[in-house]
Amino acid sequence: MSAVEQPDTQAGLGPRRLAWEAVSETLKRRVPLDDVLDELSPAAGLSVRDEALARAIAIVTFRRLGTIGNALRERLDKGQRDERLLHLLAIGAAQILFLDIPDHAAVDTAVQLAQGDYKLKFAGGLINAVLRRVAREREAILKSPAAFLDTPDWLEDRWVAHYGEDVARQIAEAHRAPASVDLSVKGDAALWAERLGGVLLPTGSVRLVERVPIRELPGYAEGEWWVQDAAAALPARLLKPQPGQRLADLCAAPGGKTAQLAAAGAEVVAVDRSAKRLVRLTENLARLGLSVETRAIAAEKLEDAPFDGILLDAPCSATGTIRRHPDVTWTKGEDDLRKLVALQSRLLDKAASLLKVGGLLVYCTCSLEADEGEQQADAFLVRHPDFTREPIAESEVPGLSEALTPKGDLRTLPFHLAASEPVRGGVDGFFAARFVRTGS
Repeated sequence: MSAVEQPDTQAGLGPRRLAWEAVSETLKRRVPLDDVLDELSPAAGLSVRDEALARAIAIVTFRRLGTIGNALRERLDKGQRDERLLHLLAIGAAQILFLDIPDHAAVDTAVQLAQGDYKLKFAGGLINAVLRRVAREREAILKSPAAFLDTPDWLEDRWVAHYGEDVARQIAEAHRAPASVDLSVKGDAALWAERLGGVLLPTGSVRLVERVPIRELPGYAEGEWWVQDAAAALPARLLKPQPGQRLADLCAAPGGKTAQLAAAGAEVVAVDRSAKRLVRLTENLARLGLSVETRAIAAEKLEDAPFDGILLDAPCSATGTIRRHPDVTWTKGEDDLRKLVALQSRLLDKAASLLKVGGLLVYCTCSLEADEGEQQADAFLVRHPDFTREPIAESEVPGLSEALTPKGDLRTLPFHLAASEPVRGGVDGFFAARFVRTGS
């Protein structure tokens, strides 16, 4: 059995109910799954183990929602449109097809949940029949599914247009595997890789090989490392932080990049519009033995110029984090993208005004979209002739030379740093460009 092995059927209702509600609310409100789970979990009153099961069910439902939806449509009457019923069937099918959970447990708990819902109490027979058919026909459902089945059309079209058919297919296939767990280490990364039974990546991050509770690992309580995707760890290094430099980290929470800058000895001003998120950042840095100055304001309102360097990890569509947050695939759309692109432009213009002559500005997004990356960087240079691009060298991103663009920007893709086992390979999709202010 896996780390989310199934307890007895009746006891298993709680995590299934939470997963069902979380999937429904996430799709209804088009908000992040993590936020919905944070809202719903306290009232659910589940154990840590059952919360983990609920989260695992919800995540795999979103990761393979295209495959699941296709399987259900082929086994349901075309007129079936009750969304809560479809969501309940989806979490049941997710357990049967993709989790190490007995089929009977997935089917029985789904039937019991329906019987406890006044709108669905007569749907038990339908649920039982559909899910048992999914279980019987599992092999046919999973046999060579189309590469883009779990990717919405709008994203497939964008990726094919920008990257080409082959790369777009590799991106879509990479999103079907869970994300790895990487650590940024304050001290000797090779030593900590050995102590934690992990792998030292060429970029300097430590990748965990086994799925284990993070807080129970050596060095966590002592603040020796923090969780941060290997690609997400690169932009702060590109700023080349030095002791005594005054740096601004705009849109700083949850603080992984802030920690990198502070650990290098820089004097950091961490800015985020969310006071709540800054509290979490401060708590994380306290565990790491690091301290920074925080400002709970919109980045556009920061006036403490000039800075030696600025890191702008701008709000974005987050399509580069789909392996880690597969709900992004189904909660974002092109309208969201247009609004975010406009915000990124404003933030870049603000960052430019805060930087001293000779200072560095690193702009990054955890997005696969050219609008939020390459196009944004080029447009910035047109608006700001007092800035020039400082190309990123291969030596700055060891093991990821394929991620450097012809113009010298960084563009990581989820299938980079591949490994024989998908869960041990890949990185988040990131774009980063570095600019130097050459004039006033």
